[in-house]
Amino acid sequence: MSTLADHGRELIPRPEQTPDALRAALAVVAPARLEEMQATKDAAFAKAVEWESLSPVRSWVLLWSRDIEIARRPALAARFARARNSLEDEDPDVAREALRELTAVLDEAMRAVRG
Repeated sequence: MSTLADHGRELIPRPEQTPDALRAALAVVAPARLEEMQATKDAAFAKAVEWESLSPVRSWVLLWSRDIEIARRPALAARFARARNSLEDEDPDVAREALRELTAVLDEAMRAVRG
């Protein structure tokens, strides 16, 4: 579970890092991405079998936990969207700042889900 980060505003509590919990959370915060989640899950599990390693599954869980962390926190999601929209700005300074901000958002979300 999470604390009330993001100035006390979260759409849902931070889900457990299990495939079922992540899927349920995604269904609430970004249902349009469910098909993408399933496809990447299938690929991760196939790699896990091929590599005889749980590493691809752990990576899948961590990446989706990060993406759900962003989506469940409106302020963080807004920062992510603004940065993403400015990545290809004609002004190189704007694009560079957008990349810096995008990296900061992804890092913040990853730190949150890693505990």
